[in-house]
Amino acid sequence: MAFSDLEQLCFHINEKIGNIKKTLSLRNCGQEPTLKSTLNKIGDEIIVINELLKKLELEIQYQEQTNSSLKELCESLEEDYKDVEHLKENIPSHLPQVTVTQSSFKGSGLDPEEPVKVEEPVPTKKPPKEQRIIKEMPFITCDEFNDVPAYMKSRLTYSQINDVIKEINKAIISKYKILHQPKKSMNSLARNLYHRFIDEETKDTKGHYFIVEADIKEFTTLKVDKKFHMLLNILRHCRRLSECHH
Repeated sequence: MAFSDLEQLCFHINEKIGNIKKTLSLRNCGQEPTLKSTLNKIGDEIIVINELLKKLELEIQYQEQTNSSLKELCESLEEDYKDVEHLKENIPSHLPQVTVTQSSFKGSGLDPEEPVKVEEPVPTKKPPKEQRIIKEMPFITCDEFNDVPAYMKSRLTYSQINDVIKEINKAIISKYKILHQPKKSMNSLARNLYHRFIDEETKDTKGHYFIVEADIKEFTTLKVDKKFHMLLNILRHCRRLSECHH
């Protein structure tokens, strides 16, 4: 055995002997009446501290779990924010534009707690004639687009379908504005179109809004080609229109 190993062994044995002496000394102290009550109080304090440490550990565990949950929530909110920003930057062109009108009132002489009387507008002499509302074709929803069979959609996109609906609505509005227009106010072009519209009426189209290929060419920039007919098939599938044959 090397000298260094023997020295370490002696140090270890002496350390153990020292611990035993301290334990015996403390044990002897516990037998003395003057010190026994003090040691009991110290023991009670140790128990209280131990309970506090347990509560502190539980609190630390709770805070760690809360911190982890908040991190996950923060990551989720960041993803939602990115999605909202993407939607904001890629708003479909077929959605109606919303205009917000702001009203400002100037008048420092008004008491903010004083009720203000609002004068009612004077009614016009003759109310305007009720305008006929032309019903437009509703746009396709995302759920409806997803339900369209893949073979029917081919490479057509959601925006392309709704762009066609926008153009068809343009044709419907233009056509029925002429049909609802008083004949006396029509020019020669509108009168010719009016007579064509009337001639194209059938028992199947009576009471329904309808357009023909000539209306598409007259009032829109759409090309009546193979792609257009594919779009019409999708609109029929989504029950936006039906086809009538003479």
